Amino acid sequence: MSKANHSTIEELQARLTGVGYIADEALVMALHLALRLGRPLLLEGEAGVGKTEVAKALARMLDARMIRLQCYEGLDANAAIYEWNYQRQLLAIKAHELDESADQTEERIFSERYLLRRPLLEAISQETPPVLLIDEIDRADEEFEAYLLEILSDFQVSVPELGTIRATSIPQVILTANGTRDLSDALRRRCLYAFVEFPEPKRELQILKARIPTVGDDLAAQVVRFIAGLRREDLEKKPGIAETLDWVAALVDLNVSALTDDPDALRSSLVCLLKTEADAKAVTPEVLARLADRAA
Repeated sequence: MSKANHSTIEELQARLTGVGYIADEALVMALHLALRLGRPLLLEGEAGVGKTEVAKALARMLDARMIRLQCYEGLDANAAIYEWNYQRQLLAIKAHELDESADQTEERIFSERYLLRRPLLEAISQETPPVLLIDEIDRADEEFEAYLLEILSDFQVSVPELGTIRATSIPQVILTANGTRDLSDALRRRCLYAFVEFPEPKRELQILKARIPTVGDDLAAQVVRFIAGLRREDLEKKPGIAETLDWVAALVDLNVSALTDDPDALRSSLVCLLKTEADAKAVTPEVLARLADRAA
């Protein structure tokens, strides 16, 4: 049985749990189908819900290399797929300028030897299938999505000087998006889809216990209730799972065993959760005390 194979949904969920990722049933089903069908999986949801961690956990579970393409406005093929190593080409031209014709030089310097493989080309060039994370695709320009379509549907890229380069092995592709802009229908058609939400309290408690086993049961339960209440406040940036884990680690480090024990320490530790000036001002001492009392 290959590393990607699993017999049941329950087995896949157990394997994900084994590498530290606690997933709900809907997400496990989406991953199951993506693995079985060899299709890219598009994950949407608010920042901080754990979409990127899905790819990391999948790579750990499959014992595969993870190759990440972080998207941003202005991202182009040179940064995402390939570019030529111009400095090396110039050196090669100087070294051989008296020994060969211009045609011979051109044929030699536009070969794979002088090709710099960026994440997308690197991903389809691996002997062992990697996990390819295309992170925050909605931050890239719409034009960039056209570059992706050939890879997502046929797992190949076209390099004008070399022709079509087909995948040595098919990567497992995870795309994430935070809703910065609408994605094209063409991109969506090539992917399976799942919407990732903030975890329910029961699952978030499991995540805390799995990732920070030193946290006490009472404090962990209080943190989960506090975070659920804080996410219901009118905040610019609601705390994600990563922020929650940072906060728990800080509380443990500050020897806080209950949220109502040390208001000053609790207030100071909010730097782990609140990431804008407006949110820091919105959580006044009165709001903090109310949330802590309800969580206790």
